[in-house]
Formats: sequence, structure tokens, C-alpha cells
Amino acid sequence: MANQRTPEDPGVAVYFMHKKKQMCFACDKYKTVGDNLRAVALTIEALRGIKRWGTGDMMERAFSGFTALPDLSRPADWRDVLGVPGCRVLSEAREAWKKKRAETHPDTFEGTVDKFNEVNQAWEQAQQELGS
Repeated sequence: MANQRTPEDPGVAVYFMHKKKQMCFACDKYKTVGDNLRAVALTIEALRGIKRWGTGDMMERAFSGFTALPDLSRPADWRDVLGVPGCRVLSEAREAWKKKRAETHPDTFEGTVDKFNEVNQAWEQAQQELGS
């Protein structure tokens, strides 16, 4: 609005959902909010062009860099991370950990270092709670 003061931080962040995952484009390279917002808009238009031009397999790889930061307000319970909500037996937790470890390994399509580390930390918590 015309009567609003200029923000001290001209950086912008645009959050959106893509394939049921929260994503974020952020830019603080330029000196004004408008310029940073334009940079985000041009980035989105370029990515839409990639999809239109038939190289859509690159889209998933491109969007993987824009995943929004996880909510760290509460640590995830190891049972939720491993997908065994009522688990009380170490052997069941071990089987779930092996499966999740394979799914989240950084060499797989869906895997990332952060997800892989989260699964391994969940396994450590399970061992501490259920006994090794």
C-alpha cells in the first residue's frame, strides 16, 4: 500500500504445495521487496517453461531444492518416523528401520540425507527405549 513504510528486510518467501509437499521459493538478493518478488516470479515462469518444453523429469529434481524447512517445534517420535505407532518390541522396530532406511537413503529418488539421518536417529531412540 502507498502509505506503508518500506520493510527493513526486503527478502520474500513464497510458500506453496507441490504434490502434497510444502515448498518455498525465497529470495533476498535485491534491495526491494518488489525486485525479490519479481525474481521469484521469473523463477516460477522458468520452471513452468521447463515443464512445457518436455523436460519434466527435471522438474522433480528442481523442486527438491525448494522443500520448506521442517517444523522443529517438537521432535518427532521414533515410532512415527519409523511408521510403527504401537511398537513395543525391538525386533519390530528393527524391521521398520531397515525398510525406512532403504526408502530414505540419499541414493534413492525420494531419499535425502536429512530423512536418512532422521530414520537413523529414530532407530537409536528405539534401541534406548526398548533395550538393545
